[in-house]
Amino acid sequence: MALKPNSADARTRSSIQIFIVVGLCCFFYILGAWQRSGFGKGDSIALEVTKHSADCNIIPNLNFETHHAGEVGNVLESEKSRSFEHCHPRYIDYTPCQDQRRAMTFPRDNMIYRERHCPREEEKLHCLIPAPKGYVTPFPWPKSRDYVPYANAPYKALTVEKAIQNWIQYEGNVFRFPGGGTQFPQGADKYINQLASVIPITNGTVRTALDTGCGVASWGAYLWSRNVIAMSFAPRDSHEAQVQFALERGVPAVIGVLGTIKMPYPSRAFDMAHCSRCLIPWGANDGMYMKEVDRVLRPGGYWVLSGPPINWRNNYKSWQRPKKELQEEQQKIEDVAKLLCWEKKHEKGEIAIWQKRVNDEACRGRRDDSSFCKAGKANDVWYKKMDACVTPYPDVSSPEEVAGGKLKPFPERLYAVPPRIVSGSVPGVSVETYQEDNQKWKKHVGAYKKINRLIDSGRYRNILDMNAGLGGFAAAIDSSKLWVMNVMPTIAEKDTLGVIYERGLIGIYHDWCEAFSTYPRTYDLIHAHGLFSLYQNKCNLEDILLEMDRILRPEGAVIFRDEVDVLIKVKKITAGMRWDTKMVDHEDGPLVPEKILVAVKQYWVVDGNSTAAQ
Repeated sequence: MALKPNSADARTRSSIQIFIVVGLCCFFYILGAWQRSGFGKGDSIALEVTKHSADCNIIPNLNFETHHAGEVGNVLESEKSRSFEHCHPRYIDYTPCQDQRRAMTFPRDNMIYRERHCPREEEKLHCLIPAPKGYVTPFPWPKSRDYVPYANAPYKALTVEKAIQNWIQYEGNVFRFPGGGTQFPQGADKYINQLASVIPITNGTVRTALDTGCGVASWGAYLWSRNVIAMSFAPRDSHEAQVQFALERGVPAVIGVLGTIKMPYPSRAFDMAHCSRCLIPWGANDGMYMKEVDRVLRPGGYWVLSGPPINWRNNYKSWQRPKKELQEEQQKIEDVAKLLCWEKKHEKGEIAIWQKRVNDEACRGRRDDSSFCKAGKANDVWYKKMDACVTPYPDVSSPEEVAGGKLKPFPERLYAVPPRIVSGSVPGVSVETYQEDNQKWKKHVGAYKKINRLIDSGRYRNILDMNAGLGGFAAAIDSSKLWVMNVMPTIAEKDTLGVIYERGLIGIYHDWCEAFSTYPRTYDLIHAHGLFSLYQNKCNLEDILLEMDRILRPEGAVIFRDEVDVLIKVKKITAGMRWDTKMVDHEDGPLVPEKILVAVKQYWVVDGNSTAAQ
């Protein structure tokens, strides 16, 4: 029997409730009284303030009528906000830096045409990307792992192309994801259990994983129950909407490709990297792609390769490829792995597993100095060409020492002092400042949860922190119900993304003057701390806000934390974006110049060539 979003047994809807205090009274500030969710269509969006007698201890000094409210009022009255029109319906799934038409104008060599190619200033859209007709809020996790409403990503191509591989099935008004994949048609759980017989997946040793060429990210989806978080990526290509499906399922993913540009991740980030028939030519270009995986793989980490050319002797006929070609392909991979000093731990069936050495003590003499990349460049990756060189290990003082420092198992890792801080390799960040930052963010997140009670409810699964710092926000909000994509702006004063990964969190480098590598409507909650102060005079703040609107789901929420003068500008722009906003004082009181601006995106969808807030 098909599972339908509007089935009779699925009528419960969560309310988007933002709780505020006005003077000494307690009120519920409710945006969107009934949620349009995968459980059923809701009523029209309501905006109401309802008195409530319970819990009058909600941050007594937190006031939506802030200390600077008069200043805000004056600005908004003197300058009328621009009202943004909706974009044409053909842009429903527009990805500015991975636009298909623009991509086809670039060379196909080494997947250059699938890399980021952002629009010039005169090509940018200055309009609001609409949601498709019938759009509903995704099912809550873990139900979303297995079901996605058809209206949210109405593309059936994969149900036909990957039918026998158990990727995805269309059933009534939903897509169902049985958990299969090209290399694991019997399900990701059984496949992961095979890997766990070699790799310590279940004890917290392996926490962060990288899935290259992820498909619909079932591997990452099923790792979640084992407390492993995977960063999955795949190009926007002929496998239409694969990353979009991943994010609709509530699985971390970005649009990306191994081409000519370095991956947007720091060195020594992942405990495990994975390729399941991902079609990446690992032995080509002097092993450049394997060397790039080595750069982001933590000392002692694992690389899993399943599918061609592994076990080519038994499979060359079914793969319909010449034996000699497959033999040469595997030999190239083996040669590069030897150069990288990886130890082969397992090969059985179509699965091979290598482990990166904990340091290079055992590798001396296997490589000459000319094969190494320049020191100090391992994290310089934004739009930087990939090199066919080997990233050197950090120095060690004994053969047993883990280069870069040994990590605690997760979840202890989340608040343990990261080795990069202990070693002093992050300028300006000491153990003391790290611990103070953690306490600060516990306090901030505590305040957020009192402003917006839905943060702990499971309503927000995909969360984006646009200026992540040391990862304090993500650590304080950590829950099995949600995950956070921690973004390290490329213009940030300190590069702390490596610290974030050492905490067992995931993230990515990005410049917010450009569009993010994701589909529209992929995040439930966006957090922006100090972001607009950082980008003042760097690029147009309006462009950043329109990008936030593109990637935020209808009825999704935004929390801005910044200086009041900056937030006044932001509030003025958002007044024309179909967002409902309120300014809140800092939790320490009205005299603190840093304020909080909370916003909720209204529900509206495309209806033919017009839009409607249904």
